[in-house]
Amino acid sequence: MRTKRDLKYIKAKNRVQREKGFYNHVIVYFVVNIIITGFKVHNHFESWDAFTAKFFGLDNLSTWLVWGAILLFHFLVFKYAGPWEDRKIEEYMEKELNKKS
Repeated sequence: MRTKRDLKYIKAKNRVQREKGFYNHVIVYFVVNIIITGFKVHNHFESWDAFTAKFFGLDNLSTWLVWGAILLFHFLVFKYAGPWEDRKIEEYMEKELNKKS
């Protein structure tokens, strides 16, 4: 039989896993977008104007913006859905512990 302490440990471990997933998403976001941006602007070094036009162009920034919006959504779910989820887990753990007693 699991104790309340074991269940709290499992809950904390799940929270850390979700947090780790979010941070991995942030790292992948920056690495992949830097690589994509590099490929898009690598042939536009002939002049500063050509480089900045390509770098700040919609075709380049759209990747950053769309994926950034998805990353923001991931953050909001992680930040605000997490406490709700934790309360529900706690509620179900209490029911389960009281049922077994």
